[in-house]
Amino acid sequence: MTTRAKLTAYSALATALAALCMMPLLTTRSWLTHALLVIAVVAAAGAGLRRAPVYRWTVPLGQLLVLLLLLLLGFAGEGGMLPGPSALRVLDQVFTAGLDDIQQYAIPAPPTAGLRLILVSAIGLIAVAVDTVAVTYRRSALAGLPLLALYSVGNGLAGEHGSWVWFAVAAAGYLLLLFAEGQDRVSRWGRVFYGGARGSVESGRVSPGGRQVGVLALAVALLLPVVLPHWSFGLLNSGSGGSGGKGVGGSLSTSLDPLVSLEAAISKPTDAELLSYTLDTPLADQVYLRTGSLDQFDGVNWRLGSTTVQDLPAALPAPEGLRDPQVARFEGDFKVDERLGGSWLPMPYPAASVQLPDRSAWKLDPLTRTVLPTSDKAIRGLSYHVTALDVRPTANELRLAGTAPSDIRERYTALPTDLPPVVAEQAKAVTAGAKNDFDRATALVNWFTGPGFTYDTAVSGGTGSNAIAVFLRDRRGFCVHFASTMAAMARELKIPARVAVGFTPGDSKGGNVYSVTGRMYHAWPELYFTGYGWLRFEPTPSRGVPTRYTEASTAPTTAPTQQATAAPQTASAAPLPSSGSDCTAKQRQLGECGSKDKAVAKTAEESWLLSGQVLGTLAAVLALIALLLVPMVWRAAVRRRRLGGGGRRGPGGSGAAELTDAQVLAAWDELVDSAWDLGIPPDESRTPRSAAHRITEKAHLDADSAAATGRLALATERVLYAPPGQPVTEPLAADVRTVRRGLRAAAGRAGRTRALLLPPSSAQLWWRISDAARAARATAGAAVARAVEAVSAPVRRVLTRGKGSTPES
Repeated sequence: MTTRAKLTAYSALATALAALCMMPLLTTRSWLTHALLVIAVVAAAGAGLRRAPVYRWTVPLGQLLVLLLLLLLGFAGEGGMLPGPSALRVLDQVFTAGLDDIQQYAIPAPPTAGLRLILVSAIGLIAVAVDTVAVTYRRSALAGLPLLALYSVGNGLAGEHGSWVWFAVAAAGYLLLLFAEGQDRVSRWGRVFYGGARGSVESGRVSPGGRQVGVLALAVALLLPVVLPHWSFGLLNSGSGGSGGKGVGGSLSTSLDPLVSLEAAISKPTDAELLSYTLDTPLADQVYLRTGSLDQFDGVNWRLGSTTVQDLPAALPAPEGLRDPQVARFEGDFKVDERLGGSWLPMPYPAASVQLPDRSAWKLDPLTRTVLPTSDKAIRGLSYHVTALDVRPTANELRLAGTAPSDIRERYTALPTDLPPVVAEQAKAVTAGAKNDFDRATALVNWFTGPGFTYDTAVSGGTGSNAIAVFLRDRRGFCVHFASTMAAMARELKIPARVAVGFTPGDSKGGNVYSVTGRMYHAWPELYFTGYGWLRFEPTPSRGVPTRYTEASTAPTTAPTQQATAAPQTASAAPLPSSGSDCTAKQRQLGECGSKDKAVAKTAEESWLLSGQVLGTLAAVLALIALLLVPMVWRAAVRRRRLGGGGRRGPGGSGAAELTDAQVLAAWDELVDSAWDLGIPPDESRTPRSAAHRITEKAHLDADSAAATGRLALATERVLYAPPGQPVTEPLAADVRTVRRGLRAAAGRAGRTRALLLPPSSAQLWWRISDAARAARATAGAAVARAVEAVSAPVRRVLTRGKGSTPES
């Protein structure tokens, strides 16, 4: 490997190691594979451009173009193919969405397309900068600046999620780059003495003292912060745990993306306990723990639309739309495990009050009654007490509910203009026979929980307009799809709707104690009914429990009834175990009693490989690049083969080695092809001496190149025309290289570039392929003819004999 190739590899490695500090920023790591591929391709592009006869300043420009192409392929590709004319606009939209996500989420954030684009593009830019400084301009020491910027930003954003390990890894990559450059400098300057052998650097090897200094500096950098006092100021001070967000009186932690984070949690369910609680109500096994609601739909995501929060009061304001807040109440005590971090506060809805050890660590969004933490650590290990309202309307009461106020309808029925028409069409078709909003909502629930839909966590996530259209087409998904789609369809029917997130009822541990695990993350729609406010509906089959107000009632009453009007779940919605199964009632409720192999497949860790779309497109691009490089690679291989044995001296250098006729003719062929590549096509009608004279005149060769051309022509004619026994001993390989230098000097930069990338003499490769194809066709035709002859000859003989034995009439 050449020194420049080593520098290229080490600069890419240093960037990759420094990029590892970005791992804690997102909840998954698949984006890192994309970033590493970008680093590798950018480095390869730089290596290729540096071998071409181009100005040094054009190399980073070419790398930036390659980086842009990779980003377009990865984030704006159309169906896995090359990006179309609108790709730049799509890429800008994804990037803008990523900037919005930065304001919405804290660390670790969900792996949205916008955030992944920002991370991959930032790492790609750092890779270009490091490669340019360290390899193109040979200033490896300065490459530490972009590497330090990458580490500082990543570690500063990670906050408490960061680690000294990332610094050690990044520093090790930088030291490797410095050592590689040191070897390069020594190999070019030779042996250098610094007062004696102890400080010398010889034969391209860095002295042990240099390695010791580098390792010592790294160790000091790691150990010094341990003994120094901690300062709270600085350019990268991230505040409370690096959280970001908006609010009054402190920053808000919103790292639990109410839908995107759910997708990650649901695709990788865990039995680890996240919290436990007790409730003093006989219906505790039906109470959902709601963390918040998303009331704004922009066609891409459901979001928390409110931008105003306030200090958390001891008594929460009256629930929106509830006519009589003096309903029965129940209370509960909650204990959160250390495993749950960055979450909004789980509570029954609607909560009337909440008692917390440190109320200043929490804020309230009064519009959606969402209690948000000011840092990721606020909820870990938290114990709190909640008093909630026990709202139990009946089906008849909800059918008679009046029309929602105009401000509620305007706010909670808004939809993006690009919502696919199928949403409205399907909503109207499903609710065609319903006469009021409650019956329409019930019809939607029954349609979703019917046999037409399948609960499947293997489906790709997403809550945007396109994801809704795909879900309605395939009718396969999990709670995020069901909740977001029903909310959108309800809004099409002018029923105020939003999407709630939280947990389904926990498993009973006995003694009125319930346990919530990672398998109980859930999303569901909330619909507004005048006089009763926001009510939960459950459209996801085999998940959760039916709502109490779907029970039939002939007279208005707030007492619960036992007769359900909604059709029970069919057996096909959730497979039931056999009589000998150890599946619990709760597992049957959650539909987790199916094949264990299927469950294991669904809970597999997210692959670090890229999607098939990105890999397929990248493979197509690499194949195209390889195809374009075939002429250059083939021409270089032919040149090496022709000149490999030319001009070698005898033992001890006392005499010249004799060249075979084949070596002489190969040298002449290389001269003719080199002239062809640089603008002088061959003329087969000329003798070697005449061809040499023509090349010399057309290329205006200097004296040395012209003399070398004459020697090559003379040697060729000696082989072709002279009697045997007159060996050629001139170093013809050196003469060919001398002529090539003269031809390249006369061709100019454009001619040299064309000769390198698209040499005209490579047409011989196509001629050889064509000749081989014709020969193969002729051979195959002859074989077929022989096979036909072998099969038909016996038949003809039989027919001939039969005709001869037939008596004449």
